[in-house]
Amino acid sequence: MAQDAATPAAPQMTMDDAYAAAQNQLGVLEYCQTKADVGDEVIQTQTKLLGMIPTPDDTTEALAAYEKGKDGTVASMGNEVSLADVASSRSTDEGALCQQMAQLVTQAASQIPPG
Repeated sequence: MAQDAATPAAPQMTMDDAYAAAQNQLGVLEYCQTKADVGDEVIQTQTKLLGMIPTPDDTTEALAAYEKGKDGTVASMGNEVSLADVASSRSTDEGALCQQMAQLVTQAASQIPPG
């Protein structure tokens, strides 16, 4: 199906974007440790997943994304939203959202072959 010329294509995530997003998620999960029962094993799992993404030559953007995550801000490809706002928009709280994120990280890791 041809894309309508008036509709811009969605931006494609680069490996640098993926690395920054994974760093942000690590920061968010660390933030979540203060809001919910998110254990160290989830942080270790996210760190392992992060290690599977090639580290960019310039990690400035990724480290900034990580710091934003530690403050409770989800940042990806230039978009930012606080975890509190996401929770509110889904009629839940940060703790419940943190639990969901932790479960998704654990589930993603279970799909990776050992080794």
